[in-house]
Amino acid sequence: MPNDDGDAAERAVEDGSVTRSLQPMARRQTKPAIIDAALGLFEERGFEATTMRAIAERAGVSVGNAYYYFASKDELIQGFYDRAMEEHAAASAERLAGLTDLTERIVAHADSWFAALGRYHQFATQFFRVASDPSSPLSPFSSRSAPAREAAIAGWRDVVEGARTGDGSPAVADRLRSELPELLWLYHLGLILFWVHDGSADQAASRLVLAGTAPVIVRAIGLADVPELAATIDDLARLVATIRPMLAT
Repeated sequence: MPNDDGDAAERAVEDGSVTRSLQPMARRQTKPAIIDAALGLFEERGFEATTMRAIAERAGVSVGNAYYYFASKDELIQGFYDRAMEEHAAASAERLAGLTDLTERIVAHADSWFAALGRYHQFATQFFRVASDPSSPLSPFSSRSAPAREAAIAGWRDVVEGARTGDGSPAVADRLRSELPELLWLYHLGLILFWVHDGSADQAASRLVLAGTAPVIVRAIGLADVPELAATIDDLARLVATIRPMLAT
């Protein structure tokens, strides 16, 4: 993505020493202020027309301080996404409390993502256009995105581990439990892609897709206990394990 005109020169002059001297509380306030300023300007001007200088001015910090936290607008997207992930984790934990049915847990976890990100839907096309570029470090499969990816998979692992049958035993067979969180994460990526393009009111269509597909997925998971199909499921799990390192860039 092109650099903002003049920002690189100003960044070279300002070495970020002001930011490094800030107290911890000020630092905690500065980073979200920059993200909030960026989101407001993206709404008003669009992503491409918004410069780092304008973001810094809106946030009330110097350009050097803005660059101290985010080296580019692309990194701002990652900062936004990291914050949204925290909001999703908190909302999901509240929704999952007391739920043991696997279908209900899948729906609650994914729907809480829709709720957490819903107010940002108008920016989704711009944000996910960057993330969908295979060469971008913000791709969900890139090595740079590994912490966010692992956090997302860990969220799905909580969904799986907390699911129980009527007698209290784990709802997912041992043979599938280790691989299922990543498979559910991939499923969620598909839901997110649909959500990005969903023009229905409050993205109601995305929630219908979620409600309709989650039971199908759970029924497929149950097939792991059917001897005739267990080998096929094992083959799929091995395939995912094989291609995983090939996708990381």
